[in-house]
Amino acid sequence: MKSAYGAAARWYDLFSGEPLYRVGRVVGIELLGLHRGDVVLDLGCGTGLNFPLLVEAVGPDGRVIGLDRSADMLTVASRRVDRYGWKNVELVNADATVFGAGDIGEPTVDALFATYSMSVTADPQAAWRHARSVLRPGGRACIVDMKRPIGLARVFSPLARAACALGGSDIGAHPWRFLEQEGSEVSSRSLRGAHIRVVAATFS
Repeated sequence: MKSAYGAAARWYDLFSGEPLYRVGRVVGIELLGLHRGDVVLDLGCGTGLNFPLLVEAVGPDGRVIGLDRSADMLTVASRRVDRYGWKNVELVNADATVFGAGDIGEPTVDALFATYSMSVTADPQAAWRHARSVLRPGGRACIVDMKRPIGLARVFSPLARAACALGGSDIGAHPWRFLEQEGSEVSSRSLRGAHIRVVAATFS
């Protein structure tokens, strides 16, 4: 049986609330500080909504590796790659909680990027442990994810609940804590009334 995450692939882009959530992707890449020629792992890439921003950041000599456990999501992502003619984007069908360097075809990557995906995994700590194992010394990681809106932003609560239901995510997971606890040179932003949390850090 397909998970809610995989089953939503066909309609994900339409109902994912991208007008609200895209800002997290933009700010995340800003804090990640990618360079031309970097190899970046997009962990839980889904339908590839990060790809345009990542491809622009790393340039034609860089490489974007999109990893996702859902073949349905990757089918949509593959169509996006073909549509834009990106030659430096590779898709990997693997579970973030058990993958390794052999799955991505690289011993290490320069950067890790996970947007609204760590909270979807059954074991965010395991996903982070495996992701951390392929990050080169001195590499940088960024996690963008959701928490419950506060203050006036509580008006977004119905959309937040819908987004979580669509992706099967746990809004209380707070996976950015791994970066805050283990990284250095930590940068963070809270967006949309603290509903979106963006944290980036460097790892030795």
